[in-house]
Amino acid sequence: MTSAVVFAYHNVGVRCLRVLLARGVRVPLVVTHTDNPDENIWFGSVSQVAAEQGIPVIAPDDPNVPGVVARIAALRPDFLFSFYYRLMLKAPLLAIPAKGALNMHGSLLPRYRGRVPVNWAIIHGETETGATLHYMTEKPDNGDIVAQTAVPILPDDTAGEVFDKVTVAAELTLYHALPGLIAGTAPRVRQDLSQGAYFGGRKPEDGRIAWSQPATRIHNLVRAVAPPYPGAYAEAGGHRLVVQRTRVVATEGKQDGAPQLRCADGRLYADCGAGTLEILACTVDGAPLAAASFERRFGSAAAQPLR
Repeated sequence: MTSAVVFAYHNVGVRCLRVLLARGVRVPLVVTHTDNPDENIWFGSVSQVAAEQGIPVIAPDDPNVPGVVARIAALRPDFLFSFYYRLMLKAPLLAIPAKGALNMHGSLLPRYRGRVPVNWAIIHGETETGATLHYMTEKPDNGDIVAQTAVPILPDDTAGEVFDKVTVAAELTLYHALPGLIAGTAPRVRQDLSQGAYFGGRKPEDGRIAWSQPATRIHNLVRAVAPPYPGAYAEAGGHRLVVQRTRVVATEGKQDGAPQLRCADGRLYADCGAGTLEILACTVDGAPLAAASFERRFGSAAAQPLR
């Protein structure tokens, strides 16, 4: 029976672990992460799935330490798989499996190598992304590609919605690629790294809105960091504004005067550097703000400056 040690976390980790088990792969060990109490844990638990299946689980701070490497080597797995595991696996680990070490990445490689690829794809206004199964090397996301599955990014999709699509794409990609991997007939296509770039991680403070930018660019930022992510934020009339959902009303024409938040015809609008957004969901100082409560919250002023 084919065996695999699985490094996994998040929803992609949950679904891909289930695919391996459904395909009859024996998993003698799962390596995962301990949930961070300071993080919004909105995703499924790999540890729970493993426990349900009676699979041993470890969560080392560093999987590359000699003790962990020796434990995995003793299992003599055919494969190592990394499914949204957050740490890099170094050469001693990658050399262990007889049939290779593979990673599932949340983009159509070679585009958006690196961290949080779904969020970056939305920020850049992409209309398509997906999942890629590829062989691992010591450099992130640059190994030979086995298979990819594309999904659309619709104009108003948030990162959470796109991530759900990418999770399904990852499940499909692995499910269809596994028989070829086990048989040794799966393709290996070298990446043309010139066709993509590497992106780093993002921090909550990267969600600050620059209202001087065009409405479409701001809309892309808002949906890229919408809940369950921390959200895009700014100041309106001296108060903290967190914008959770928007719709592009106009893309052309530079506004007269500074960017502003205003209410008209029972709707909230933000006039940007170029174009206008309708604010569909937001909070001010932590409290939800709707058009009906705009005047009550800010007074009778016609608009509030955005910074």
